[in-house]
Amino acid sequence: MVVPAVPPTRYDVAVIGAGPVGLACALEIQRRGLSVCVLDKGALVNSLVGYPTNMEFFSTPELLEIGGYPFPTSHYKPHREEALDYYQRVARSEKLPLRLYERVVGLGGELGNFTLTTSRGEVASRFVVVATGFFDVPNLLGVPGEDQPHVSHYYKEPYAHVGQRVIVIGAKNSSAKAALALTRSGAHVTLVVRGAALSESVKYWLRPDLLNRIAEGRITALYHTSVQAIGPDAIELLTPDGPQNLPADYVYALTGYRPDYSLLTALGVATATDAAATPLHDPATFETNRAGVYLAGTVCGGLNTSRWFIENGRHHAQVIAAHLAEQSH
Repeated sequence: MVVPAVPPTRYDVAVIGAGPVGLACALEIQRRGLSVCVLDKGALVNSLVGYPTNMEFFSTPELLEIGGYPFPTSHYKPHREEALDYYQRVARSEKLPLRLYERVVGLGGELGNFTLTTSRGEVASRFVVVATGFFDVPNLLGVPGEDQPHVSHYYKEPYAHVGQRVIVIGAKNSSAKAALALTRSGAHVTLVVRGAALSESVKYWLRPDLLNRIAEGRITALYHTSVQAIGPDAIELLTPDGPQNLPADYVYALTGYRPDYSLLTALGVATATDAAATPLHDPATFETNRAGVYLAGTVCGGLNTSRWFIENGRHHAQVIAAHLAEQSH
């Protein structure tokens, strides 16, 4: 006997990405009477799960709120753990249908009749919203040894590195925070910077702290220096004085992140030829070149990952939800 295939669950809208902006989109769409589901290849607000322990947000809580829910905090600026709790509570309060740890790998069909292929099956929807951020794809150095277990593109906390020789690669906020925390926890830190100085984007309260630690010799900074290879217990550098082999127990390559362009390609979203490799979309509606597929949040900026963030990207939700409601009538 042939058992008929079970048709995929059908929704009005499938939102890819369960971060703050993805949740904001799902919330606004659901409030307009459309059925919605949220898919993510990782956990709920997966990027925040990967942020450093006790990380402090640059924004104050009211700028991180979604759906009109107040964001309570015991600090002037909320910490990572408070944000995790806040967004999880909003998702539960709104009873948003979540499909976590389910990776989207393809998109078939057309406007009004899409089928998302995932790691667990299929999801049918009339529209698709992509709110995948950029934190899951690091900018690789492209050097031998980068894939070793003692090399990471994500910094979490310093406590495992007491007494160790740690190399931090990068010149922006992530590198500055990691270098300072590691040093204060007893690691011997060398900061490797490709350019002549720290980035101008380093937060104003971090810059003097880091520069003072460098000046007093607690942190070694190597400028105009590039990584050539990473060995099991040393890192090969090219410095202004020539090649240098530096002992290293652990390496943090904090060189930034980028959108998942392979996913965008699989979804049929084209990319502009500008320097930021911006995914094509209408800035008025956020609809992409593929009719019925929308972008929201940081992914809209392509490689310019500082253009959109939670504070301003959350407002994309209302624009997209309004456009989808109009399309549905």
